[in-house]
Amino acid sequence: MSKGTLLVTRDGPVATVLLSNPGRRNTLTARMWREFAVVLAPLAEDPDVLVVIIRGDGEDFSAGADISDLKAILHNPDNGLHDGGDVTAGEEAIAAFPKPVIAAVDGYCLGGAWQVAGACDFRLASDRAVFGITPAKIGIVYPLSGIERLVRLAGPGAAKYLLFSGDFVPAEQALRLGLVERVIPQADFWTDVASFAHRLAGRSQLSLQAMKELVDIIAFVGTEGAGHSGRNALEQASNRWQEEMAAAADPGIGVRAFLAKEDPVFTWTGPGRTQANITDDSLQHEEEAR
Repeated sequence: MSKGTLLVTRDGPVATVLLSNPGRRNTLTARMWREFAVVLAPLAEDPDVLVVIIRGDGEDFSAGADISDLKAILHNPDNGLHDGGDVTAGEEAIAAFPKPVIAAVDGYCLGGAWQVAGACDFRLASDRAVFGITPAKIGIVYPLSGIERLVRLAGPGAAKYLLFSGDFVPAEQALRLGLVERVIPQADFWTDVASFAHRLAGRSQLSLQAMKELVDIIAFVGTEGAGHSGRNALEQASNRWQEEMAAAADPGIGVRAFLAKEDPVFTWTGPGRTQANITDDSLQHEEEAR
């Protein structure tokens, strides 16, 4: 049985998590699903890591959960999860990561690999990428967390089409269905992915992390649909981030750079880590900029 592993590399503020199971199209073993939480935890705490890319090792993103390991993956009694086992645990570790995560999909992204891609903030696909969500082909029920994300991204009709048929769809069709945000010519793919990641790394991490949390609450918890509790969760998170912004230097840095027509160099690295306040002068400049 292939062991497989997740490998981490660094390019300045951008970390790459490599799905590596050579010779098996990077199928994801039980060990690999469990490794997501292990490898992402230190990246979340590292103030020098601002963006994460998840990609496959070689020509494919991943052909999904390792079928030879499927029983262990879906029914691991040690993780306390009744739906999806290690798959759901790995998916949720990605979704809970506080910084931007990009799925860079080249080649095949099949079965459980969609749960990896779906849990990321962005899905960038090369024009040779192929997607397929295939539980009906092997007689299993796709984990609820994966179905929920698929429905929210693609809608119920497209979700049923993909889940029921198990059809493989090319990148351009995946774009039309809402599975990916961009399709990039393969010749330019890795250059464009790296450029996008570094562009995000240059933005205010205060802005990115705050808005990531707020968008996710709206998308996955809801506001009106979830009733009073959903609205409360959204308002509490928004208030907390407004307080963080009031104590951070990033707004002042951004305003001064905008007025000077310079690129800002933001300093916020995490909640409670920045002590400088926005100055009255910065606020005045902000009003003038408006």
